[in-house]
Amino acid sequence: MTSMGVPVVAAVAAAAAIIFFAFTAGQPAAMAAIVEHTFIVSQVNMTRSCKETLVTVVNGQLPGPSIEVTEGDSLSVHVVNKSPYNITIHWHGVKQRLSCWADGVPMITQCPIRPDHNFTYRFDVAGQEGTLLWHAHVGCFRATLHGALIIRPRQGASSYPFPKPHLEIPMILGS
Repeated sequence: MTSMGVPVVAAVAAAAAIIFFAFTAGQPAAMAAIVEHTFIVSQVNMTRSCKETLVTVVNGQLPGPSIEVTEGDSLSVHVVNKSPYNITIHWHGVKQRLSCWADGVPMITQCPIRPDHNFTYRFDVAGQEGTLLWHAHVGCFRATLHGALIIRPRQGASSYPFPKPHLEIPMILGS
């Protein structure tokens, strides 16, 4: 090898290192996950003040289940409508980049999910963190079809601007 060959090899190695770091610099340390949930919308009898009432709920719960994801994950929620009503689920506060059809606003971004039909919401939760809310986007069901959507930071609890709490309990206020 000539003396000209050594600088060329060093330059190629340096260029390869620069290209490698340029492509990996913005990448998260852990790979994003696909988080899947199934929501069965149905009616159950609930007793309040000694009076039984038929209530529309998700997975038999009131409020509905909380969803926990990490920033950068993809969320897939399969909604099975076993209720006698048309419904949609709205992901309140979620930035629907390239997935506006999953926003859950009936007759604007999607047709309602009819009784005995299914719909799958798929979207990414990239570039956002915090505790948000999912709820039915039909007025009479907002009080029963709702739950928390918790988007944790990709870097973990150490990236919080406050000490990690001893305990976290999502609180849902419904009307």
